[in-house]
Amino acid sequence: MNQSTKRILSTIAIVIASVAFGVLISADLGLMKTSKAQTTSTMAAAPAGSVGSVMVPSFADVASRVMPAVVSIRSTEVIKVSDQRRRQFGIDPFEFFFPDPRQQQQRPQQRGQGDDDNGDDDEQRQVSGGSGFIISPDGYILTNNHVIEGASTVVVHYGADENGNGGQTTNAKIVGHDPATDLALLKIDVNHELPSIRLGDSDRIRKGDWAIAIGHPFTFENTLTVGVISAKGRSLGLSEQTRSFENFIQTDAAINFGNSGGPLLNIAGEVIGINTAIRGGGAQGIGFATPINTARTLLPQLKKGKVTRGFLGMSITDVTEETREAFNLPEARGALVQDVTPDKPADRAGIRHGDVIVEIDGRPIRNNRELIDYISYLPVGTEVHITLLRNSQRQTVTAKTAERPPDGEPDETENGGATVEPTRNKLGMSVQNLTAELRRQYNVPATTNGVIVTDVKNVSAAADAGISEGDVISEVQGQRIDNVDQFRTAVDAARSGQRIRIYITTPTRTGPVSTYRIVQTP
Repeated sequence: MNQSTKRILSTIAIVIASVAFGVLISADLGLMKTSKAQTTSTMAAAPAGSVGSVMVPSFADVASRVMPAVVSIRSTEVIKVSDQRRRQFGIDPFEFFFPDPRQQQQRPQQRGQGDDDNGDDDEQRQVSGGSGFIISPDGYILTNNHVIEGASTVVVHYGADENGNGGQTTNAKIVGHDPATDLALLKIDVNHELPSIRLGDSDRIRKGDWAIAIGHPFTFENTLTVGVISAKGRSLGLSEQTRSFENFIQTDAAINFGNSGGPLLNIAGEVIGINTAIRGGGAQGIGFATPINTARTLLPQLKKGKVTRGFLGMSITDVTEETREAFNLPEARGALVQDVTPDKPADRAGIRHGDVIVEIDGRPIRNNRELIDYISYLPVGTEVHITLLRNSQRQTVTAKTAERPPDGEPDETENGGATVEPTRNKLGMSVQNLTAELRRQYNVPATTNGVIVTDVKNVSAAADAGISEGDVISEVQGQRIDNVDQFRTAVDAARSGQRIRIYITTPTRTGPVSTYRIVQTP
């Protein structure tokens, strides 16, 4: 072996030894790059609440801390058999969203075969259930109004641990309830402090945040399900009473019958909502919860036993892009006044249909939801300054809030024999002058004037805008309409593709309802 070859072999040996030594040193000192398997292990061991890609939360601590304050509620209502039959065959929105599977097996336990000697219906006891949660150590409990509505007695089981063990049962008093937001406040009296849940801030939650639902579904105590916040500000149209105040949090955390009234929590174990409804269908239903900030605002009134709300007496709707164009507004923002109730605060302040409210007490109004919330939570008799746009001109009026009627009168609510008029080819509807015969036929009151729609083509601009047979048109583009000729002139003046506003009144069994329809001319 020559000298050159020896040098090459020596160099190779030195390199190999150096690499081996480096590997050994790196392993001992932990300097080698962590493998994928090690990374996964590290993530699994990371504490809950860690940020970034290593976040693997555990909900066990939240469950053990919160579940003793989640209660099971059983309410008993004494009802007449005839009322029970009406409930079985009528439409109850909360029973639709929370159908009780036990009702399929329950049958009325009648005490007799018919009416008694006094002509009164036989009575029976109906037991229903739900959930709730303790909000203070002295025993105040929040739940849904529909869980205890009409109840003669309410029984609460409280204090069970996360496994459903232990706990006590006692009668509860209904302190206050509010059907409009489906909230109820109960009170149990005990001689010791009770576990309670901290209230969070529902305004701060975001789509995609964790959501934890706890309750007693199908009588399975202390059930926890997890999902995320899917959306905010949802309206379901559950009933006429709740329609104006629906502002639900939507979640995919499983909510079932019996969860109603239980808490929806954030990752910190704070209440952000009260589980209220579920819409079924598909592999998993969609749950809805009343924001806890709504309950927080109403809590002082609930403790006093009665909730009152500010009221102006008008029907409003959001300003859409179509509305903006039809009313020649600078932007699609504000609340469009559809109708004003005579001799109510809005009417006395000079507000008219067609006005667009853009500010209240100097606060910008983006949509009707903000206007409803602001007015509703003001004390009765509060003076408010309302800035509006009328015919593109800005002006401010002053109104004093009255108490919102409890019987469903019009409120700040969300909406929305002559010759046949030959306008079908343009808007797709036929109209006639109002006659005494047509008023009787379509039940149009004497105080409603204009032209009546007698036919609407299924595929037409009028049908797309929601105009129907029996509607009475009293304005087109702000111009008063008293007869067919005026209607023809106003419609013909619109250019092709223009969005025009048509003010209609629809006769209903409970009285006429007036709204705007935005129609795009062909």
